[in-house]
Amino acid sequence: MKFLHHPLWLVGFRPFFLLGCFAGALLPLVWAMVYSGAANLDSSPVDALRWHAHEMFFGFGWAVLGGFLLTSTKNWVNIRGHHGTALAFLSFAWLLERQGMSFGGAWPTPLFLLSNNLFLGSIVAMLVWTLIRYRNQDSYRDNAFFVVLLPAFIVAKQLMLHGDFSAGSEMTLALFRLAFLVMLERTLTQFMKAAFQVQILRQPRLDMPIKLLGLILVGSFLLPANLGAALSLALGLLLLVRFVFWKPLLALRRIDIGIMYVGYLAIVGQLLLSALAQFVEPAWVGSVTTHLFTFGAMGCVIPAMIIRIANGHTGRKVVFSGLDRSILYLMLAALTIRVGLPQFAPNLYLASIHAAASCWLLAFGLLGWRYIPMLLKPRIDGREH
Repeated sequence: MKFLHHPLWLVGFRPFFLLGCFAGALLPLVWAMVYSGAANLDSSPVDALRWHAHEMFFGFGWAVLGGFLLTSTKNWVNIRGHHGTALAFLSFAWLLERQGMSFGGAWPTPLFLLSNNLFLGSIVAMLVWTLIRYRNQDSYRDNAFFVVLLPAFIVAKQLMLHGDFSAGSEMTLALFRLAFLVMLERTLTQFMKAAFQVQILRQPRLDMPIKLLGLILVGSFLLPANLGAALSLALGLLLLVRFVFWKPLLALRRIDIGIMYVGYLAIVGQLLLSALAQFVEPAWVGSVTTHLFTFGAMGCVIPAMIIRIANGHTGRKVVFSGLDRSILYLMLAALTIRVGLPQFAPNLYLASIHAAASCWLLAFGLLGWRYIPMLLKPRIDGREH
């Protein structure tokens, strides 16, 4: 079919970064309208809070994570990777899930369950099979972490939607946190070397305990609260120690790299505040620990990675234009508004939700406007993918 030979289906980042831009622009806006009563989700099969959490993690988050991993895994094991029919199928499954989550309340239960599990189940199976089948030629020995954490997303999803929402949300956040820690460890090493010709600390005796603690905390909801808090504190402190040796003052000179350091610090903050909340009655307004991660880590790191990958993997130089940098500053503004503003002006909580959603709408709208045309065209250097 000619349709399947379109450049969009050449490699995983193309369709899923496109979908991620639409999700990042629209999902926070819809939630802001629902939260303020301007819209409702009466046709959804789940309550509004479950819908919001699921769509931001498994809709927006997994569109980008899926696109990244479909692209990265083929490079890690040096194969062609999933393309054509496989990517078209996954994209259809992702869209079907969005339809079911928003309008599937009246659907027969088997149809809703199919719509809700087809995308994640399929992409996890594809990614894990790739890593296992080609493990002998894998560039990274610690990809074993992905073999474990990717199927765990399926468990977390079921908990979030059909079981203990709090446990499912905590597990989902911990899984994304571990994925981000592994990716930041690899990418920031490369970015700092390319930008400043410096090496940042890579010490296995520090890096491995960080990842192991991150993996243990995936099941923190099963642990005694004090033990979970202690492990969160330990992980946060280890990350903070490593951060000191990652030349942050140098990195912060450039917004394209500095914003990823902000994302790293947001992970540290989320862990430390979560630990603190077990011993001291939280004084902050709103779900700060969750949104520190979603706005700080996901919101800051994801646009920067989309810009880098969309440029580099379409044959262009990885150079951040003035518009690109404006997008990153918008995401920093969204983090400040959503997490910081309500702490000083609690009466502006609702306004902060709308303002932060507007920042995401503008940032991802601009990101899509700039990069979707590149995703729809062949590489400019003549290579296929």
